[in-house]
Amino acid sequence: MNFQRASLLLVYPMATLVLLTFVVLIRLFRSRVSAVREGQLSIKYYRVFQGESEPESTLKPARHFVNLFEAPTLFYAGCLAAIASGDYGLLLLAIAWAYVAARVVHAIIHLTGNRVRYRMRAYFLSWVLLLALWVHVVVRVIEVRSLLAG
Repeated sequence: MNFQRASLLLVYPMATLVLLTFVVLIRLFRSRVSAVREGQLSIKYYRVFQGESEPESTLKPARHFVNLFEAPTLFYAGCLAAIASGDYGLLLLAIAWAYVAARVVHAIIHLTGNRVRYRMRAYFLSWVLLLALWVHVVVRVIEVRSLLAG
């Protein structure tokens, strides 16, 4: 398999993380509709998100949805940098999939029982994997630069 095809395999973990984001968005939408229908919150609250307190049933998915636009953006950027640099090793692909798995586990924990001890472990692991992904990419870029210079 040539490097272009192999490095493009990183699109799959990226797409899976995008899918997770959509799943959380659907969960968020449903929880907000339910909160309004059940009288826990007025529809007026959503005009400017002020005036009432959102129930926990909507706060958790809302916070998790926002979280999926924080650290994961560094994951997307790292994968794109890897693709651009021709970094296509099996280790990198394994790190990317492990990161996505950690984020899925984090989402499941957060959006169900929300056991903070377990949630923080999954979150911390995702950061370790994200750092490993970036270290791998930077080392690859250094190697490519030294080959081009020499």
